[in-house]
Amino acid sequence: MCQSVFRNKPDTSVTFSLINRSKHVPLAQLIDEGELREQLDHIRSLSLSRGESTWLRGNTFYGKRQMFRPDFMEWFENLRLPAYHLEKIGDQYELTFEGSWPEVMLWEIPALSVLMELRSRAVLNSMGKFELQVLYARAMTKLWQKVERLRSQPGARIADFGTRRRHSFLWQDWCVQAMLEGLGDSFVGTSNCLIAKNRDLEAIGTNAHELPMVYAALAQDDAALANAPYDVLADWHEEHDGNLRIILPDTYGTERFLARAPDWLASWTGIRVDSGDPATGAETAIRWWQERGEEPSKKLVIFSDGLDEEKILELYQQFAGRVRVSFGWGTLLTNDFRGLAPDDALAPFSLVCKAISADGNPTVKLSDNPNKAMGPTDQIARYKRVFDVGQQAAQDVIV
Repeated sequence: MCQSVFRNKPDTSVTFSLINRSKHVPLAQLIDEGELREQLDHIRSLSLSRGESTWLRGNTFYGKRQMFRPDFMEWFENLRLPAYHLEKIGDQYELTFEGSWPEVMLWEIPALSVLMELRSRAVLNSMGKFELQVLYARAMTKLWQKVERLRSQPGARIADFGTRRRHSFLWQDWCVQAMLEGLGDSFVGTSNCLIAKNRDLEAIGTNAHELPMVYAALAQDDAALANAPYDVLADWHEEHDGNLRIILPDTYGTERFLARAPDWLASWTGIRVDSGDPATGAETAIRWWQERGEEPSKKLVIFSDGLDEEKILELYQQFAGRVRVSFGWGTLLTNDFRGLAPDDALAPFSLVCKAISADGNPTVKLSDNPNKAMGPTDQIARYKRVFDVGQQAAQDVIV
């Protein structure tokens, strides 16, 4: 994603902001501001090590060597993340990042990971030695029971998508190792590049809502706005010859996105379903492929919204054989401590870091779940009109 932005929109100025959808979790009360600043300052001091750079330059991603171009890698090797703005607002933190898009976008993952881990540490600090040992023994047992249930469907392909909202780095690494041992070839990789490198796994993922959100914010009029989601995929199409061609259609409503999509998009590898009812999203994609003369059984559907093992098994049983089914398992893989700590103080919560403006224009996300929509009210109304988004069914946002 960063390489695509570096190539196509390097001078776009963006603002990213922390958004805590779970207001009942008072981050500013739990996390010491000085400790948070220390972590954020440390992140700004980081750069690629020689070994990491060599791995990125020479690794085979999706069977393709040299996914990253030399000019991008040279820029990336010299990159230090830009400044941040941190302020306490009530019992929450306001954390924002401003600057050029290729630089600022790389704050999202480390910022979220640090905040989630500091919150975990704040809760763990009140526990004694044996209480901690029992907590982790229970969490390990809980995850392994999930792995054992998933073994009943060995054809299900599952990847770790849980970096941003993990319990901690070490816990994510343990989860990945457990998945690798327990699921074997059914575990297809991790979106965490460091863990992929260290564990000799595939680094795996898809593009994100951020791309169409920023492209849309840069649109000069309604006509350009309507075309923006396809413009970004046209740029992506050129960037990755035959690889990474997974459509994320729900940013401004899946059904209308597919209805208006150019024919060349139907030839792409597959679709990621990331909001709304997942079965409905998959059925919509299947109908679209059939209408465009494509064979659905050859297409890949990646489910990635709030998954746990029961939903993974349910969706696999419903769609296996009709499409190629895969799962990006996130927070409830790497941060499921529900019911394990007093007052459920370690339960996962919904924390995101999103682009909120581009070149001074507000960004908007509609989603297939209106509870995930973001942006100014008047702009949300405009986007719904332009993208012809009708009535939507609200669903609880789990994580």
